[in-house]
Amino acid sequence: MNFIRSGAILLFLTKLASPFAPAQTALPHSLIPVPRELRLSASQSLAAGLQISCAAPCAPEDAFAIEDLKTYLTSQNISVNTTSPVNILVTRYGSANSKAIYSDSLATPNPSEAMPDAMKPEGYSIIPDGRGLALTAASASGIFYALQTVKQLIDITPGTAANSPVPILHTATIRDWPAMKYRGLHDDLSRGPFPTLDFQKKLIRTLAAYKVNVYSPYFEHTMQYTGHPLMAPPGGTLTQAQARELVAYATQYHVTIIPEQEAFGHLHYLLNWEQYTPLAETPHGHVLAPAQPDAQKLTHDMFTELAAIYPSPMLHLGADETVELGKGQTKPAVDAQGLGPVYLGFMQRIVADLQPLHRKLLFWGDIAYKEPDLLKAMPDSFKQATIAVAWEYNPQPRGFNRFITPFTDAKMETWVAPGVNNWSRVYPNWNNALSNIQQFTAQGQALGVQGQLNTLWYDDGEALANNNWYGILFGAEAAWHQGEASIPAFQSSYGSVFHGDVTGKLDEAQRELMVAHKLLKDSPYKTDGQDLLYWQDPWNADGQRTASQIRPILSELRLHAERALTLIAQARDAAAASNTPLREIDAVDAMELGARRMDLIGLKFQLTDEMATSYAHAFSLQSSKKKEDREDLSLELNDINGVNGKLQDMRNNYSLLRDLYETAWLKSNRPYFLRNVLERYDYTIQLWISRSDKLRTAQRQWANSQSLPAAADLGIPAPPQTAQR
Repeated sequence: MNFIRSGAILLFLTKLASPFAPAQTALPHSLIPVPRELRLSASQSLAAGLQISCAAPCAPEDAFAIEDLKTYLTSQNISVNTTSPVNILVTRYGSANSKAIYSDSLATPNPSEAMPDAMKPEGYSIIPDGRGLALTAASASGIFYALQTVKQLIDITPGTAANSPVPILHTATIRDWPAMKYRGLHDDLSRGPFPTLDFQKKLIRTLAAYKVNVYSPYFEHTMQYTGHPLMAPPGGTLTQAQARELVAYATQYHVTIIPEQEAFGHLHYLLNWEQYTPLAETPHGHVLAPAQPDAQKLTHDMFTELAAIYPSPMLHLGADETVELGKGQTKPAVDAQGLGPVYLGFMQRIVADLQPLHRKLLFWGDIAYKEPDLLKAMPDSFKQATIAVAWEYNPQPRGFNRFITPFTDAKMETWVAPGVNNWSRVYPNWNNALSNIQQFTAQGQALGVQGQLNTLWYDDGEALANNNWYGILFGAEAAWHQGEASIPAFQSSYGSVFHGDVTGKLDEAQRELMVAHKLLKDSPYKTDGQDLLYWQDPWNADGQRTASQIRPILSELRLHAERALTLIAQARDAAAASNTPLREIDAVDAMELGARRMDLIGLKFQLTDEMATSYAHAFSLQSSKKKEDREDLSLELNDINGVNGKLQDMRNNYSLLRDLYETAWLKSNRPYFLRNVLERYDYTIQLWISRSDKLRTAQRQWANSQSLPAAADLGIPAPPQTAQR
């Protein structure tokens, strides 16, 4: 057989003759993640539903995986019954039947060839068997992942007003196993948004569906500790009971929860409490003072409780960005010894103290990698007890090796941590994220790295969880995939695989938002679609500087954002017309909101330029006695501040997006912290209402005295020099 190997760019471009059925077929999309080896056969109609059978004895974990598939089929209106001519056979590797399935999945079938050790932990084989598909794996996770692949082999052919849509099963021969042992997502639970327990369960289910096997929630102060109750904010805390429930839930889906509790830096919320002030390197700062005995006791207390809640073989210490170290209590020690020895010395004491927990301890590598000689000199007990997580969140033209090799050269286990680039942006910047995830992961693999921890951050507290799926799924692709994952294949498949969008419109919409980010980044502004730009007042001095930098690209920026909105609407309409509803609609809504926010960035600067130009023109006409000039003056003022005035446009747009944002937030998060973002909206709405009131006063002044106040008295800047009437 000739297999489509994982290095192929687009599976759906390949049509191969099949020994299992006379017809040829092709997937309309790549799978996510792309299997190592795949050969397509005929498709089969599921109009009569689908049977699923498990060879005896059926392990409880396999029965759960089958129930998970049944739940998915039901959600797609596909009947699961015992009379369908199409069957999925599930069997654990070991029996003669399962060995035949594995043998037939080989490029050259060989009954004597055993499944290799590399496949056994999580790999699987699938073959067409004349009635449907037969699959086998040597582990429960392998069976689970095989059935997740089956989900993606099912498509719904669009219907019409007269015909119902028809589900079909693409049959294929597949051998598949992961490139990396640990494929994870790091989830920030401390910078504002705090997900509901239901959404965390949905996140775990979705991660598992794309073969991610690690979920790492990040805590600065939002995990409940009985020994340190001041840490936990009301309404924004994961209780110990909820954590245990989440662990049990994730275990069913073959996802290990590795909690991260910051143990050195990023402890500002805790160090704001007066009783913890002596532990802070600087007053009310972020970093623990290593010389304080109670600093180590705090870490000991927290991780002892964590270990009792989370049975994972690993815990995460954090310990990144300790920028205050040496600027306060520890300054004499740093002056005498150097920053690296003080940092690594405290880390060594923490690790030694936690050894009775019998856990591997992850830590961020951003401080330690700058001291390669010290790393090599660290004792073996430290190296064997820890995993260094190298992180970098942007594309690197010079490559990522310099972030990894300080640890691999020191003979330390190392993971890589790329980023989804969701933080502090109106919508994630996939230009940065896709390249970063692809290259960092592939270069980590080339250096023998066995773990990837893709990261979500919520730095300013505004990012929405349902905007992150694109980056999450590409992280899953890159970690499972041997070598460099294909960005074009992913970009042409995501909408179909994740949303069930057969039009490709949602994929196009993602690309349009990438172009919008790039326009801003390539402009003299040199920054992408940040939340700060969205909130910036275009009439103050800082806003005027920004306006001069992005003014040439405003129209193009808006056209790409509006093209994204149009494509989203077209995808919705096509799904409704074909009676094939889109999946993951909350994510579609969130993308639409992101496009609207991007569009408002452009509109805001356009409108405020136009208002400045209109007022300057009106002001220049006030001494004229001509009737047409006086009428023109009134029209200019009304255009700024009338029933459909531009000031009203500003108020209306922010007001609409405020309501859409609140709705989107509550689809995934608890109410905790939401008020901080809504106050931003309310303040901005009130700002434009107050400016409307000032203009109304000026309009009355004109009516009463035939004079206008100077623009500066109203807060209106001078019109742009390029403005033409």
